[in-house]
Amino acid sequence: MKSMNKHKLLLASLVASSLLVGCSDSDDNTNNASVFDSYPAEGVFLPYNVLRDDLIDGKSQQPFEIRNGGFGSAMTAHPSDANRFYALTDRGPNATFTGDQGKGKIFPTPDYTPRIALFEVQADGMIEQVDTILLKRPDGSPITGLPNSSALGGTGETPYHADGQPILEDDGQPYDETTNPFALDDYGLDGEGLVALSDGTFWVSDEYGPHIVHFDAEGREIGRINAFTNDDRVDLTLPAEFGNRRANRGMEGLAVTPDEKTLVGIMQSTMYNPGSAVKDLDITRIVTVNLESGDIGQYLYRQEKTQNSNSEIVALSATQFLVIERDGSFLYGGPNGAEAAAPDAQKQVYRIDLASGTNLETIAASGDVEQDAELGLTLSGKTLEEVVLEQGWSALASTGIAPVSKSLVVDMVAEVDYPHDKIEGLWVIDDQHLGVLNDDDFATWATSGELEQKMLDPNTVDGNRLFIVEADLSTD
Repeated sequence: MKSMNKHKLLLASLVASSLLVGCSDSDDNTNNASVFDSYPAEGVFLPYNVLRDDLIDGKSQQPFEIRNGGFGSAMTAHPSDANRFYALTDRGPNATFTGDQGKGKIFPTPDYTPRIALFEVQADGMIEQVDTILLKRPDGSPITGLPNSSALGGTGETPYHADGQPILEDDGQPYDETTNPFALDDYGLDGEGLVALSDGTFWVSDEYGPHIVHFDAEGREIGRINAFTNDDRVDLTLPAEFGNRRANRGMEGLAVTPDEKTLVGIMQSTMYNPGSAVKDLDITRIVTVNLESGDIGQYLYRQEKTQNSNSEIVALSATQFLVIERDGSFLYGGPNGAEAAAPDAQKQVYRIDLASGTNLETIAASGDVEQDAELGLTLSGKTLEEVVLEQGWSALASTGIAPVSKSLVVDMVAEVDYPHDKIEGLWVIDDQHLGVLNDDDFATWATSGELEQKMLDPNTVDGNRLFIVEADLSTD
């Protein structure tokens, strides 16, 4: 692995004096506000290192870099330092691929360990990576990003090496379903949501289970929540319907209420509840987990268009949250060139209020309304997804089921000409400043299963970029 890229990115337009030793809290707040008020509208790229640079770009036929990078799947405020934030990687570099062993993913760095990094926006205008925390099993050994087994949420994705060969328990021997199967990892995570608590521990939600995993300050697992009653690792169990997540669209965002008592997770897109026939919908689910009582709540969110992605959630109060809603397009075309430019690209942040929506877990069975053990709340034997598919949202409204209210906080395309496909991290800095971070996919893309550099335009490799925008985040 190559060493950290030493050039820290100077914010040329930032004018801020050095922080004074021994300054008062009010002086700190003033200096912090000065940093964020002067932050460049075009954002600042985070530092990265190179994981490997020996692969050939399928498009240019030149060597390209797989970068770490990757710190954009989620972000969250440092609990006590206003200039610092944590960011999360997902399972590692990967690309959709179909090989001799069926559909799956290429993992060009299969031993990659998902991780959390601590970053600091410094007063002199540089973004510095301060620390890295590798995620580990309860025994302290590092996890991987390889898929889980089917019993714990795996969806049958075959892991492949960059050369198209399956990743096996023993790569030196031929594949055998019994004696030399695919290399899977029931502790493997495809992390997408991140919470940092004041005691130094973290919660991470992922797209495999989905799992919600508690890690100590050193990254060692100390607790787990998921929907699988046969998993003896869990402390609390989610409603069974969350096990019907769509592959690669699991629990994309995770938040915690200000009192740190309740986790709030949001699913990326419509769950396959009960199956893929409901894929093309605009209904997603939010789940709340009270860590003290174990009480579960569940709410609906209505997207602006079908198959959008809710890719982050962060708390403003006990009931109000910010939620990202986005599509997958590039404003200027990205790796697919200018002809794929999408002027109507959607990269938006909404404010929601759980108090305005119906808590599905509180609806009692009556007549055609039932609480199914595997599918959750059903109406006349149909899941809520099936009801919306067949009859529309009005059918839910007629039974008194309402999604959470939402109001637009910031449109990143209108605000900063946001060029990335993914907006996945939110950092509530104060009640006037919001940090926004993209997922750069480790600067890796694929076309028809061929790996290539992920480009924003012909001259710019995609990278994690922090934007800071002004927004009204007050809750008064």
